[in-house]
Amino acid sequence: MQYHITHRPSLLKAVIFWLSFALVPMALFAQDFTLNNSEGEVLVTGTSTLHDWEEVAEQKSGSINLDKTGELPQITSLKFVVEAESLKSGKGAMDKNTYKALDTKMHKQIVFEMKNVKSISPITATSNKYKVVATGNLTISGSTKTIDLPFNLSINGDKVVLEGKKALKMTDYNIEPPKALLGTITTGDDIEVHFNTVWK
Repeated sequence: MQYHITHRPSLLKAVIFWLSFALVPMALFAQDFTLNNSEGEVLVTGTSTLHDWEEVAEQKSGSINLDKTGELPQITSLKFVVEAESLKSGKGAMDKNTYKALDTKMHKQIVFEMKNVKSISPITATSNKYKVVATGNLTISGSTKTIDLPFNLSINGDKVVLEGKKALKMTDYNIEPPKALLGTITTGDDIEVHFNTVWK
């Protein structure tokens, strides 16, 4: 008499197989969003002995990675880049002085790269809006400083909006505030970066 043995996966193998899915790192459920240059805006505002001024960043890029599976979204990475010579004031002479102060021939980009999230909390209980403080490295004109960047984060399906502002000093980044008309007009050291950026 002959017996035919049918080979089936053992119970142990089946358990290991399903556990491998159950224990997949949550990072696999994170989603990447890319900054949309054609939407939103980034402004740099400041003062001078003649008048207040502002410059618009016409070329910006970046990426953010969000894990939305938990009670609060987790920002696993964030990088934001402005092309230095895309800062435009509408006045050619001022732009030229800005690029000289930033040494754009050597330092083409202004970059913020997140190191960690310091805090995140919902703005309201019923919306997908959160107050965030992210710690990261900001590099301007070749000088890098670690800063806390506060912003509001809004999540709506495949669209993310980051909105906030950050006060900075030019001299913290070894930038001499630009001057004009043989030094008779001097730019103030304090500037403020305002951003309302769309990521998809």
